[in-house]
Amino acid sequence: MSFLLSRKSIVTQWMVEPAPTKEDINFMLQAAVTAPDHGWLRPWRFIVIEGEARSKLSDLFVDALKIRTPDATPEQLEKEGSRPKLAPLVIVVCSVMTDEKPGVPKNERVLSAGAAAQNILLAAHERNYGAIWLTGNAAYDPTVKEGLGLDKNMDIVGFLYIGSVEREVKERKRPDPADYTINWN
Repeated sequence: MSFLLSRKSIVTQWMVEPAPTKEDINFMLQAAVTAPDHGWLRPWRFIVIEGEARSKLSDLFVDALKIRTPDATPEQLEKEGSRPKLAPLVIVVCSVMTDEKPGVPKNERVLSAGAAAQNILLAAHERNYGAIWLTGNAAYDPTVKEGLGLDKNMDIVGFLYIGSVEREVKERKRPDPADYTINWN
């Protein structure tokens, strides 16, 4: 439990090389597919982006911003293009809406993809990597989805930025669960 309770999001400014190894990435993805999955639909997909592929994602983000915001400033374009390079590894987690079992509500499929993303974050933490889950406008942009090769029935749940951490991260005060819990009788 101490491992689970010590997980925290690490800001990308503190992430550095080396990226997770292939073995570590496989471990994270093995953890992802243990997510709850009503109907065994496997309603998630993972896109692993590392090394030079981050530059390709950077170009895609910039192209999408130009379409979304034609009057974007050079500073905005530069900032958008820098996002994929903030960590040595980006895993894009997607939810998949299929018609195989109509009795499984859409929100359960999205939640399953979210649970898969959380499992990746936990597995990264277990392997001593820093990680953070980010979305931003790119996660909802049709140009980004198309550029990543996503089908129409797929949505981006988040971009998981993962890397080695260059500094010790202090523990922050966690909320008290009692403040968010109702005991219903």
